[in-house]
Amino acid sequence: MKNRSLRPIITLIILIFIKSVSANVYAQSELDYQPKVLLVTAHPDDDALFSATIFKTTKLLGGTVDLALMTNGEGGYRYSTLGNYVYSLELDKEEVGRAYLPGIRKKELMAGGDVVGIRNYFFFDEPDFYYTLDVEETLENWNTEPVVNRLEEIMREEDYDFLFLMLPFEGFHGHHKASAVLALQAMERLPEADRPIALQAFVRRGADDPGVEFSVLEGHPNTKVMEGVTFEFDRNQTFGYNDRLNYNIIANWVIAEHKSQGTMQLLMQNSTGIIEQYWYLEINGKGGIEKTSTYFEAVNAVQPD
Repeated sequence: MKNRSLRPIITLIILIFIKSVSANVYAQSELDYQPKVLLVTAHPDDDALFSATIFKTTKLLGGTVDLALMTNGEGGYRYSTLGNYVYSLELDKEEVGRAYLPGIRKKELMAGGDVVGIRNYFFFDEPDFYYTLDVEETLENWNTEPVVNRLEEIMREEDYDFLFLMLPFEGFHGHHKASAVLALQAMERLPEADRPIALQAFVRRGADDPGVEFSVLEGHPNTKVMEGVTFEFDRNQTFGYNDRLNYNIIANWVIAEHKSQGTMQLLMQNSTGIIEQYWYLEINGKGGIEKTSTYFEAVNAVQPD
């Protein structure tokens, strides 16, 4: 009698275990390894550009994503008018914003990171001095050698598969460009066999948008992309009941955490949705193309159970 009374409980435990294992196998079935990614950005909301691919990597492929953030985000005070009402501070006044935004924006960043499963954060706290398109001006104002040294150390310790960077195209913020340049300098210090595959990313707004044209950032040959080798994830990919859900939802959740800001939200006003684009760099050589292609095939294929 005693053994019989335990059978339903044992059966339930076994069924729960089988379901858990099956879900985990399903999530990782598209790859034979668990991908590790280091994402390097300039400001505490830039990671939203990569959000759907990050979500799929961590939540559905069993991978790991860490984030290295270059600036302290204090320059965002210009866009903090609505944040004044959320935080009961006059954040759009320069002296107030520069004092409080570094702490506020770190918390917002990590709240958004919880949505997509970011594991670790590396804060470099370089000055978010003002908007500029000039990458050289940015590099002159940042403490670049310690940044490169630390990025190199992180890459050596963690052995990442991929390095996600912001695409340093001409019309982009100088801080965005500088974050890519410094990360690539750090990567170049590693033996070629130990380097992650570097990808520079931006978004295009729907299938009819041809996206940004880019070859190389002038003066920085390590940013040169391999012609014709790009990878994408379309956030419009549907899933769930009657295919009513898509991955723009994930991006919106991430962006919504950044209540001290206002500009990233406007990016999502486009009703056709966003496509994340990743440019493959020449510095990788051709040997990493197959691995990158297989990774993005998995990103595009795997869906919530």
